[in-house]
Amino acid sequence: MNDDIHTPADAPKPVLRLKSQKFREARQSDWRALSTQLDKVEKRGLGSFSIDELLNLPLLYRSAMSSLSMAQSISLDRNMITYLQALCVRAYVYVYGPQTRLKDVLYSFFVLGWPRAVRKLGGEIALAFATLVIGAIAGWLLCAHDSSWYNVFLPGEQGSRGLGSSADDLRKTIGGNPEDHALSPFAVFLMTHNVGVAISTFAFGAVFGLPTFALTLYTGITLGAMVWLFAQQGMGFEFAAWLTIHGTTELFALVIAAGCGFHIARRLMFPGDATRKVALQEAGVLTGTAMIGVALMLTVAGCLEGIGRQMITDPFIRIGIGAVMMTIWGLYYTSVGRRKPGESA
Repeated sequence: MNDDIHTPADAPKPVLRLKSQKFREARQSDWRALSTQLDKVEKRGLGSFSIDELLNLPLLYRSAMSSLSMAQSISLDRNMITYLQALCVRAYVYVYGPQTRLKDVLYSFFVLGWPRAVRKLGGEIALAFATLVIGAIAGWLLCAHDSSWYNVFLPGEQGSRGLGSSADDLRKTIGGNPEDHALSPFAVFLMTHNVGVAISTFAFGAVFGLPTFALTLYTGITLGAMVWLFAQQGMGFEFAAWLTIHGTTELFALVIAAGCGFHIARRLMFPGDATRKVALQEAGVLTGTAMIGVALMLTVAGCLEGIGRQMITDPFIRIGIGAVMMTIWGLYYTSVGRRKPGESA
């Protein structure tokens, strides 16, 4: 009797009937089919698929996910689980991931998003432009009435661009530098200054637009004061040409940035039918798109400022380049991306 009694340690161990090999053999054909389809889509894109292949892809993906779940739950060998994980990740990208191609992203931004965003900000941009012009006129008139205002507006502009500078001294600051491609100190100052002003005018729109208005007005005042300084020495045309080659792009970008700031302020104070949170979210999307464009415009202006303005010294050519750039921006913002009749918004 005692010989027939087995202790638990002596009992035979249960045999796992579902071995890894049988599990693989039962499902491997679906895995291979999915892997083949993924290889094809990675090389030739989903556009090369037939309708049946497109319909079959999510089915194979779900089958692989089911196999992975089962393999993990019954603790099959690690190599198989790793293979299925990698296969499912590859398939997920094409089944659920975005299918937008790079050229579609670029088209969506440059042809649709950017110019349309700027057009929607037309009222605020007009306000920013008016503020800049008023500031420029005020800067000119104040300096013309009392020259000491120049040192108030531009306290750091002494030496070769101060009140005591001669026409020759001023001419040297705008004559270009054809033998050296490096930026002149004044070009570096202008680029850094305007990039900082563009970012600030946009960001400070959240403070009800008052700092945005002040910064834009001050930028116009300093511009007017500098034009007055050169004009009183009979160099107004040369200075305008020197400024035009990059200024039509750079100042335009600054005005758009200020318009973005004014738009943020307007939606903050007058959200309309939407809640203030929703209004600011919508304003953030719109102005964010425009500000990406502003960054690109400032990059273009930096190239014109750092290279073109230094290498090109003829005032008529400078004005011509500036006029061409202004025409390009004007046509781009007014014409590109307009909806066709009947097209939904």
